[in-house]
Amino acid sequence: MSIDNIKLTYNDGSDPESLYKNFDKGNYTRARLYPTKSSYKDIEKKYKDDIFYTPQDQSTYYVSFNLNRKAYEFTSKENDSQKTDTHKAILNKDFRQAITFAFDRTAFAAQALGEEGAVKALRSSFVPPAFVSANGKEFGDFVKEELASDSTWNDVDLSDAQDGFYNVEKAKASFEKAKTALEAEGVQFPIHLDIAAEQTDEISSQRVSSLKQSVEVSLGMDNIVIDVQKENTDDYERTGYYAVSADQKDYDLSEPSGWGPDYDDPSTYLDVFKSEGVQSDKIGVDSESDEDVDKVVGLDKYTELVSEAAGITDDLEARYKAYAKAQAWLTDSAIIIPLYSKGAMPVLSKIVPFSPSYATSGVKGSNVYDDGPYKYYELQDEPVTAKQYEEALKKWEKAKEKSDKEYQEKLSEHVED
Repeated sequence: MSIDNIKLTYNDGSDPESLYKNFDKGNYTRARLYPTKSSYKDIEKKYKDDIFYTPQDQSTYYVSFNLNRKAYEFTSKENDSQKTDTHKAILNKDFRQAITFAFDRTAFAAQALGEEGAVKALRSSFVPPAFVSANGKEFGDFVKEELASDSTWNDVDLSDAQDGFYNVEKAKASFEKAKTALEAEGVQFPIHLDIAAEQTDEISSQRVSSLKQSVEVSLGMDNIVIDVQKENTDDYERTGYYAVSADQKDYDLSEPSGWGPDYDDPSTYLDVFKSEGVQSDKIGVDSESDEDVDKVVGLDKYTELVSEAAGITDDLEARYKAYAKAQAWLTDSAIIIPLYSKGAMPVLSKIVPFSPSYATSGVKGSNVYDDGPYKYYELQDEPVTAKQYEEALKKWEKAKEKSDKEYQEKLSEHVED
């Protein structure tokens, strides 16, 4: 370690500009910047040569549907009929796909990253497309092959840093199919979807408002209404991410949850949404949930696909192809809507580029160059320039490409016969 002391400061999101202010005063060694803030133009003038964007990491943040909502402490629904109608709608795949295609994720990301940087962080596949590869093909290529025969998805680009989902025509077409089926069940429109927003987190509230606007404009408020539930931090956490069971999840649509890999295999992502996976509570499902929900949505089929892939241990490409089937199912199901990764944000920093330890997965190193464990951190007196960073990035990417190739070769040698 070249650093003697480390002081961490908690940021509750209520004052995003405080990060820059403290960097400017010399109190912080790194500051994330928010291009949507009025002060950003002045920051650009002062640090015009020093602002750079970090790479995307391997984490995936997503909005999820609550498939089996039981809690209604925070809701705009006026009666049980509205609750039942929303539940039936959420269990309809065409309805979920309609929301997915109606959601302008670029505008959502722009609330924090600005228009210029909005697409840089976008992610459209729960397993990042380039996370692993076999025989020269990335995981995303295998997923694309699985979706090639599906007319809904064969023209959708799932690669990083672009929005392949947002398509109002697709959204309307999917919604009309859903509406026809749901009206036959007696469902009344508009469907009301509750989503929580943390009052103290300015950016979070702006993003939820953006989601509401794009979906309602795309599909029409005579069809869908997004009801934003503004909650204090304790309530937001208690009924959301930190709720102890699926039954306590109090929303129809979640604010973003995230997941990052523990090891370099697609299972580290896809296992978490099995019927009793560690993230399945985010979609309203756990060991206490109604099994009928699993069957209606198809989580039982998804669990089978993941289990079948896990059983392939003698052929790396066959294993990845099998997991690609599970990812393709997850994409088509639209149970979750992938949003973005960490990283891909404008920063000012005095951390020597790529000096910290790095790891694609696990806890031995960060998967964003200056975020995470402090091993090998080096600091410099002046801010890192954009030119310095870009030169370091090219060198680092070249070294990583070589390392990844060597790792894949060794991995292929160690599969079971």
